[in-house]
Amino acid sequence: MSKSIRINTVMQLGTPRQRRLWTLLGFGLASSAAAFCGFFVAKGDSKIFNRSNQVIIARDGNRSVFTMMNDYQGSAKDFARIVPIPVVPRREDIRIGDPSIVKKLDAYSAPRLVEYFDENPCAPSVMFDMAMPSASAPAPASAQARANALGVKIEASYQVGEYDIAILSASQQTGLATYLRGEGYRLPPGADTMLGGYLRSGMKFFVVRVNMERFDASGGGFLNPIVLSYTSEKFMLPIRLGTLNSPGEQDLTVYLLSPQGRIETSNYRTAAMPTDKEVPMLVKNQFAPFYRHVFRRAYEREGKNVALLEYAWNTNTCDPCSSEPPTSAELREAGVFWRQQEGFSAPTSGAIVPTPEGEAKPVFLTRLHVRYTAATFPEDLHFKVTPNQNTFQGRYILRHPYKGGGSCAALNTYKADLKRRNEAQAQTLANLTGWDINHIRQRMAQE
Repeated sequence: MSKSIRINTVMQLGTPRQRRLWTLLGFGLASSAAAFCGFFVAKGDSKIFNRSNQVIIARDGNRSVFTMMNDYQGSAKDFARIVPIPVVPRREDIRIGDPSIVKKLDAYSAPRLVEYFDENPCAPSVMFDMAMPSASAPAPASAQARANALGVKIEASYQVGEYDIAILSASQQTGLATYLRGEGYRLPPGADTMLGGYLRSGMKFFVVRVNMERFDASGGGFLNPIVLSYTSEKFMLPIRLGTLNSPGEQDLTVYLLSPQGRIETSNYRTAAMPTDKEVPMLVKNQFAPFYRHVFRRAYEREGKNVALLEYAWNTNTCDPCSSEPPTSAELREAGVFWRQQEGFSAPTSGAIVPTPEGEAKPVFLTRLHVRYTAATFPEDLHFKVTPNQNTFQGRYILRHPYKGGGSCAALNTYKADLKRRNEAQAQTLANLTGWDINHIRQRMAQE
């Protein structure tokens, strides 16, 4: 019999005030190009570091729906996120979403431990496995006049929940940077040049500012998601702007949903995490540090410029499951707009309407984990949908030894094999993590 243990990869860091400022953002719009993942700007001398991101992308054909979670660490009373986008979204393309969806997909697809129990060698039995289971808000006249003087155009502005959203275009990078600084924001070093690169490619800028008065009036706590959809032949996720806020490496977990099969990176390699490895029992109570070391070692071995596959499975099932699979309603909230079991579709307006007819389409979830810096990932991420529906999960095995009595020849053989198995587990753990083999052996002897 086995049971599954999951690792919770949603970060719980910072002071209570800092945690109140973490936000979950999701994006969607109609366009001919796609963009995402900008940088944070803060008022005054506040410093905001963006080091961890979680993104959901639901993709079918040329249509995508984005949802993103970031952690904000800092004491800014008023801050914003700047995201490159290809066109000006309409108000109806933007909505507030459910903040629990990223946590749900994280829990469902997280790397996990699986436990097995050795049977009595003297009384073998058949083994079986069980898994535990608003309306637009016009820009102030003074801001518009100042923007016009700098060659910056405020294309649109909206109030969505606790967010003030402005869509900016500009004729030159210096004008845009000057305008943002004039609004009281301190841009991170390197922002001017990077903004210019996006301007030359025809991009506009989606500026999401948290309105602290409305945020506090709503009771504070976590910020709500924003959901934004788009239609585009290009399937990509801009990550370069995010490196401007990070003091070092950043982690990005992308949950990619498709009716066809796995989604991979097309301009970087996609490689699978080590999986189905049998490890010593001592890992059971320290799975989180164990997996952090496993990921770092895999990331370094692959040259630090690879997307690592952690999970790939049809969401109708899992084996074993670390949590219940997402329901159809939860998948819809995650952006899945194609038909499922009960049937629904999303017309060009973005609204989801019931549709009883038509054949159900599956929902295949791919979980990719990218650790990146400006040096290791000099390009934005580009993705491709593949027909590959082979299942995969980051899975590590604990095997409890038989500790009962008995007096048969098979028991003596089992005990001899157990010593060899323990040594193999120690060597596997050392190879996966880089931990000292002698220290591992000592720890195992104390178990």
